[in-house]
Amino acid sequence: MVKVKPKIKPIEVWLSPPGPTPWKVIIILKELDLPYSMSCMRFEDIKEPPFIDINPNGRVPAITDPNTNLTLWESGAIILYLIEQYDTKKKLTFESLHEKNLLNQWLMFQISGQDPVFGQYAWFDVAHPEKLPSAIELYSNEAKRVLGVLEHSLNGQQWLVGDKCTYADLSFVTWNDRMKPLTEFPNVEAWHNRMMSRESCETAMRFRLQLMDDQGLMPNGMPKSLPKYGN
Repeated sequence: MVKVKPKIKPIEVWLSPPGPTPWKVIIILKELDLPYSMSCMRFEDIKEPPFIDINPNGRVPAITDPNTNLTLWESGAIILYLIEQYDTKKKLTFESLHEKNLLNQWLMFQISGQDPVFGQYAWFDVAHPEKLPSAIELYSNEAKRVLGVLEHSLNGQQWLVGDKCTYADLSFVTWNDRMKPLTEFPNVEAWHNRMMSRESCETAMRFRLQLMDDQGLMPNGMPKSLPKYGN
């Protein structure tokens, strides 16, 4: 008798559209062809119930997986969980000890390097009510340093690790998209364009813009009612 594999129930993703970080998780879910649903909030509601009952840290994303009865927050932890639990065909990862640890290295760099630095630069450049040139210069230079690390590491290769696009590469997409144009970093720009040509990335980022528009937000995350913040 042939055993029928249980159907995977949709994984619930809690997010707020403006922040690039939750969309890393959406991209991974799409790449793995996993069913999911979205609980979409306004940014101002993420530190209020009911979300802080899901994540007491009040940061998106978080997931609830009914298949394993697991609730999880922190994007890196979520990505590693999805890969370990559901990427059985190793589409976005590798088998070898060497490559698996290099993938984790790059994910940690994205979490500790790119994400906070690009986020602070975006805040001081666009959202902070008072223009602070020293803060903008500091985080702009640090963002360029992070991009320089990637530029150097991508020299002569298409992907960060091995011969295919992995979860490590895809974790950088959403924040890199906020830093365009990337022409100063041609290896990074070509790498980003390769990923954005994937259906998972293109549809996720397009849907993000649609949800932001529905919430009355510009592509940079600022309200449309504040034209002084520009593009």
